[in-house]
Amino acid sequence: MELHFTGIIIGVATFLIIGMFHPLVIKGEYYFGVKCWWVFLLAGIASVVASLIVADILWSTLLAVFGASSFWSIGELFEQRKRVERGWFPKREKQKREEK
Repeated sequence: MELHFTGIIIGVATFLIIGMFHPLVIKGEYYFGVKCWWVFLLAGIASVVASLIVADILWSTLLAVFGASSFWSIGELFEQRKRVERGWFPKREKQKREEK
């Protein structure tokens, strides 16, 4: 009997990739606001293009999942701003400069 682990590897890796983007969106919005959306856009474009070039099905799939998660995170970044406004997440206070 031959076992094929590619599907399980893709499933676990997809779970981890999506789980990684959750704190990235929260921290990105906290420290930079929504103006960091373009980082997710560039990462998504690069990943999707790379997935088209890579021949190995495992790596191509994981690059595509990473790209799709990057694109999804752009919308989540703007949703996170609304969550902060509702008080569901802390808002970063701007640090006051100390004048000497």
